[in-house]
This record gives sequence, C-alpha cells and structure tokens, in this order.
Amino acid sequence: MSKKIKIAIAGLGNVAAAIVMGIEFYKNVKPQDMYVNGLMNPALGGYLPSDIQVVAAFDVATTKINKDISEAIYAEPNCCQPIVKKEDMPKLNALCYPGPIADGCYTSPDGNLSTYEFFRAYNESEVQPVDVARVLKDTGAEILINILPVGSYKASRIYAQAALDAGCGFINGIPEFIISEQVSGDKDWVAEFEKRGLPCAGDDIKSQVGATLSHRVIAKMFLDRGVVIKDTYQLNIGGNGDFYNMKMEGRLTTKRKSKTSAVTCVLPYPIKCRIGPSDYVPFLQDKKICYIRVNGTTYGNLPLVMDAKLRVEDSPNSAGVMLDLIRIMKIALDRKIAGRLESISSFSFKHPHIQPPSDVIAKQWVQEFIDGKKER
Repeated sequence: MSKKIKIAIAGLGNVAAAIVMGIEFYKNVKPQDMYVNGLMNPALGGYLPSDIQVVAAFDVATTKINKDISEAIYAEPNCCQPIVKKEDMPKLNALCYPGPIADGCYTSPDGNLSTYEFFRAYNESEVQPVDVARVLKDTGAEILINILPVGSYKASRIYAQAALDAGCGFINGIPEFIISEQVSGDKDWVAEFEKRGLPCAGDDIKSQVGATLSHRVIAKMFLDRGVVIKDTYQLNIGGNGDFYNMKMEGRLTTKRKSKTSAVTCVLPYPIKCRIGPSDYVPFLQDKKICYIRVNGTTYGNLPLVMDAKLRVEDSPNSAGVMLDLIRIMKIALDRKIAGRLESISSFSFKHPHIQPPSDVIAKQWVQEFIDGKKER
C-alpha cells in the first residue's frame, strides 16, 4: 500500500487553494489526535492530511498557468483567506497546466468568456492546452478532483474522460450530474468507471457547516417536531469568483436543482422553495453570507417562523470535506473498489445518487465503509 495519495485538481480556484494550504497547515497532525480544529477526521483509514500530495493542477487563468501550484494558488482571481501565508508555503514542484477551456471558466453577463479585470483566460491561438490524461499518467496521479466553475458542463466531462483514460479515481465537486444520475443523451459515466475498475464520487460538494446542511437540519427539525412547512427560501451572497460566475443564470440550472433537492428531500410533502445564489458582492471576497427563512404552521394552526443567518469563509468550508473525500477514495483504490462510492457520496455531496434520510445516518454509512462493513 502506497502511503502517499497523489492527486490532481481541475480548477485551481479558491477551494483548491484551501485544499493545498490545508495539507501544509495540518502537516503535523498525528494518528492519535482525536480533535483537531476544522477536521472531521484527523486520521482516516490510516491516512493523515500530510499523506496527500498534489502532483498537478489544471486551470485557464493567465495568472496561474505554467506556475508552481504553491505560487498559483495565491494568484488572482483567488481570494481565499490565506490559512498559510504565501511566504510560508513550500514549493511543491508541481505545475498548474493550461487545461482545456471549453465552458470551464468564468463568463461575463453576456455569456462570453470573462474579460473582467481580475480574470482572463489564456488565448488558445497562443497557448496550447495540455493532454490532461497524459499529464495525469506522467505525474502518477491516482485521483482527479473536478472543482471547475459552476456551469462547466463540457469541461467537466472532458476531465471525467481524462480520469478514465489515465486510470484515476474521480471526485466531482461541482453541480454537474455525472456521478449521481445519467443526464439524457450523456454516457453512463458510472458504468464506465466501474468497467475500468475505478472509483468515483459526487456530485456537488457540501460544506462542513454550510447553507445547505444548515437548511436541511432546520427542515428536518420542523418535520420531526410536527411543524408543517409552508414555504422556505435560502439566499446566498458572496464576493469570490464563483459568485461572479453565477451572475449568469444560465449556468445555475443544476446548481439550483442540487441545492433545492438536498433540502426538500427530507420532507415527505411538496413545498414552495427558492434556493440559490442571490448576488455578487465583490468586497466580501471569499466570505459567504446565507439567509434562511422557514415559514411553518404549528399547534392550533398558528404560525412559526425561523430566520437564520450564516457567515463563513466559503472555500475552506468545502476543503475540509474534500480532505476526507480524498482519503476515502484512496481506501477504495487500495481495496480495488470500482464504481460509485455510495456512502461518502451520500454524506459529502448535495446531489448524491442516494439522498440519505439524515446526515447522521449517512455518517454512519461512511464509518461502516471505513471499517469494511459496507462495500461502498
């Protein structure tokens, strides 16, 4: 069993930056450590955060390509809180390569590639995208993580195919339905990964304590306590590149579906519901602010209303979950498990193939997988 977990990342944005910095930040975590700020599992299946090695990344921003990843993660438009200062980040000797553009980049409100002052994609007449599968093979990557901008339909599938061609496990962190369901007219990606003996997990990563999880907990509490929900909304604002990109409503179809289903799935009856990003506020940077309202009817047909507000550093909130996902997938690779990893997908993603009845149960499924009591 190889102790190092070699990963590659498609989309070297804020979440990727938080992952890379987190590996360095948690490098001194020991197997016996039980409680560590920000980690759900300091040790997981014998693996520590320090066992993760980033060997390659792919992006399209001129500020990042052809730079060492340790430098590229601090380049604009990234605005992730530096949990490790740039001067303290060791060189990784791993490059951020120019990846295929397709639709995998920020777009302006008119639908064209963004020319916003902080973001410019490379010119395809001047720079050639790399052969992603070849880079994955050459660098020895075992797992490819897709965290491209929301709405990257074509680009996500280019990277999924590259993972198949290179023999890598695949983690789909964005709301493109590749692992959770088969989109009409699309190939059966899960069957392809299973056929090649490779694990996959997705879709659309949950944060450790994020808007979707908080909303689910509130909705389940109303249900369990006999309060009927009439309607609910969740409004999110933020200032990172993802929120800029999501100004384009056309890129949000799967995002809204993913977040909405993750909340409404805990209810046995239909409700009026509106969930999703609401505005881009540049000066918030990587801070995300979420407003949740749940309108219910309680004893005696009287109203009960709950308002909640969550403020969090957006990208590190997802990175902590990703550190667990990477280690779970490595366990699957060690055990030669192929196809969709149902347990960790149900626990860690907004739009999994199996929506769990509760996150407590999903966590139990994951522990059973780690202990070898559950196949997937």
